[in-house]
Amino acid sequence: MNKPKVAVVIIHWNNRHLLETFMPGVLKSTYPNLEIYLADNASTDDSVSYIQAHFPEVKIIQLDKNYGYAGGYNEALKQVESDYYILLNNDVAVDPDWIEPVIEAMEADDLIAAAQPKLLQFKEPEYFEYAGAAGGYIDHLGYVFCKGRIFETMEKDLGQYNESSQIFWASGACLFIKSTAFKKANGFDADYFAHMEEVDLCWRLQLMNYKIISVPKSTVYHLGGSTLKKASPQKTYLNFRNSLIMLLKNMPVSQLWWFIPYRTFLDLVSSIFFLINEEPRHSWAIHRAHADFFFKFSFWWKKRAEVTRLCNPLKSNVCFRGSIVFAHFALRKKSFKDIKF
Repeated sequence: MNKPKVAVVIIHWNNRHLLETFMPGVLKSTYPNLEIYLADNASTDDSVSYIQAHFPEVKIIQLDKNYGYAGGYNEALKQVESDYYILLNNDVAVDPDWIEPVIEAMEADDLIAAAQPKLLQFKEPEYFEYAGAAGGYIDHLGYVFCKGRIFETMEKDLGQYNESSQIFWASGACLFIKSTAFKKANGFDADYFAHMEEVDLCWRLQLMNYKIISVPKSTVYHLGGSTLKKASPQKTYLNFRNSLIMLLKNMPVSQLWWFIPYRTFLDLVSSIFFLINEEPRHSWAIHRAHADFFFKFSFWWKKRAEVTRLCNPLKSNVCFRGSIVFAHFALRKKSFKDIKF
């Protein structure tokens, strides 16, 4: 039986050293029907020439400018013909057989559109990694967390989340997605540039009656923070702004009248928290995010038209009906297993 065609597509911008470190491992992948692409966001260093000289088997897609993660993949995938895309960050280490378990699980159910492996930290592989851990979830206020990571608290991987399960969103650091589903959903929202775009895409896929899963039989190791550092105010700005855009686009309209003011208040509390902890640039980033959201509200509102089948996935079994902020900071819940869905 022929295996479905799989394309690993690595989005990249500068940081050639990451390609030196992580590309050799990707090229050792044992999946038989595989192509590997570098989607270069107009790097200004010698990344492209390095790949051409050292890894000629890698196909290169050179974009004319830096479109970011979301726009970069939208543009690059127009040039890729495959049954499955694997959208892989340039700072992820993989085992040779990392692809097979995920494709096998996705092939077993036509309704599965996207999936992720288990993500562990590259530098401390005994711990789950921030960007996806063992699968992404969301609470009823739109705050995201993971099986194995709640806010800044990373759990140790003791095999506690080794069962495959349905999740709300799959990590953009290593996102397996059926090409037909990606195209049907019109890909990522390029206006996000970076951050939260994979949550938005997974939400829209669920509105189209698809499922998202985690497959911990496959494990990858993510360095993280290679393009936008974790402590970057720009990352804070994008996370807060894009979260509001995502919620405005996908939440049932009946909830928005109370939700937007309430979420604005909670974000204000976050900005005060940053000030108290002597991080004024992050506090200001939150205010910038809100200014961008509200001053361009009509523009963001029009994006709701892209969501043609509105329902309420926040009532699904992969959404936490409570508040993860309250559970974590007030009730001191540190582990995903402590959260009662």
